[in-house]
Amino acid sequence: MKLYTYFRSSAAYRVRIALNLKGLAYEAIPVHLLRGGGEQKQAAYKDVNPLGLVPTLVTDSAVFTQSLAIMEWLDETCPEPPLLPKPADVRAQVRAIAHTIASDIHPLNNLRVLGYLTKTLGMTDEQKSAWIRHWIEEGLLAVERLLATTGTRGRYCYGDTPTMADCCLVPQVFNARRFHCNLDHLPTLSGIVEACEDLEAFRAAAPAQQPDYE
Repeated sequence: MKLYTYFRSSAAYRVRIALNLKGLAYEAIPVHLLRGGGEQKQAAYKDVNPLGLVPTLVTDSAVFTQSLAIMEWLDETCPEPPLLPKPADVRAQVRAIAHTIASDIHPLNNLRVLGYLTKTLGMTDEQKSAWIRHWIEEGLLAVERLLATTGTRGRYCYGDTPTMADCCLVPQVFNARRFHCNLDHLPTLSGIVEACEDLEAFRAAAPAQQPDYE
């Protein structure tokens, strides 16, 4: 398998974690999102992924895009260890956390949005940073409340095995730390992230461990 990735992309980070948890080997192909105006915008990459986004997972049989769809495909084709628990109610709760992060928090602080804020709307770097912190902090507070009410009180978001929720949570907290968000009032979330970061699958997926890290 080939994974088109960028070391700092939280969406690609999610998939790297999932692949590691499954014990699946892959070739990392870096796509620099800033160099030369963004390699993801170039025709060579658009031929791989017309969306011009990372990650893209390429197998012998197909090309897969969108991090949550990739993780669900991995779970269906390589079911152990599961990223989605078998009980339907817990599986829905795991998906809720994953989608809260991937659909509600992440889009408001991804590269395309931030570029629009500065280049089109004329925001200063200080205003952009304030925007980022506001939406990440508000979103993670919602995740904290969800975990406190629906989590199964294990080491991770739901139980004692990492799930797709954890794969999404850790990269988003990486972004929160990068932008100096306040996480002091998120004890449940912080404890889960600490437990995840003790696992090699998460450590090996971290941005600083990637071949294109700079």
